[in-house]
Amino acid sequence: MQLTFDLPRRMGFSRADFLVSDSNVSAMGWMDRWPDWPSRSLALYGPAGCGKTHLVNLWSAQASGIVVAGEALTEEVVADLVLRRQCRIAVDGADRAPETELLHLYNCCLETRGSVLLAARKPPAAWDITLPDLNSRLRAILAVEMGRPDDPLLAAVLVKHFGDRQLHVTPEVISYLLTHMERSFAAAADMVGRLDALSLRNQRAITVPMARRLVSENRLHSSSPSSDAGVT
Repeated sequence: MQLTFDLPRRMGFSRADFLVSDSNVSAMGWMDRWPDWPSRSLALYGPAGCGKTHLVNLWSAQASGIVVAGEALTEEVVADLVLRRQCRIAVDGADRAPETELLHLYNCCLETRGSVLLAARKPPAAWDITLPDLNSRLRAILAVEMGRPDDPLLAAVLVKHFGDRQLHVTPEVISYLLTHMERSFAAAADMVGRLDALSLRNQRAITVPMARRLVSENRLHSSSPSSDAGVT
């Protein structure tokens, strides 16, 4: 008897895990150009699930920096970062950061010849900022857009996720998912994980009818109120 185990899997943020296409090639290029950034700061923006968090983590590893969630940027956190002389900082979900703390962190990083990478769904110029000093600084930052994954990229992501789980699926399954699932990296990872679990549970190969069932369940689930504030 063959035993199957639904083992937990971590989200990969390595360079090999990031697939480049027209939707993100400009953003990837700017990561590679660091530290040659205008004003030593940069902003990435784009819809949820387009890969901003992945690039933020890639940059942090490259720059020996750290990543802070915008909503976690408290006065105490900023004080600790300044005390430890952390001057290469990425703020993921920067539009959710408290304005005073974000301004203080930004100033400290640049005053110590560091770098700041901000990630959000909209460009900084479109944020609702009340502090004039922060507003002027944000409007001066180079903002680089990341688009939703196109078909070739999303297909490659699906194939990679299935391959990482040692799953073989037909091209018809990939084609069905491309035209029916939410177009984001997060949705692709979630869908592959759920198909894997269902396949293990039923001891059956992944098929288009199985994918159709899960897509229908996702649509029912998404019709209820929920928040995707942490998905970037």
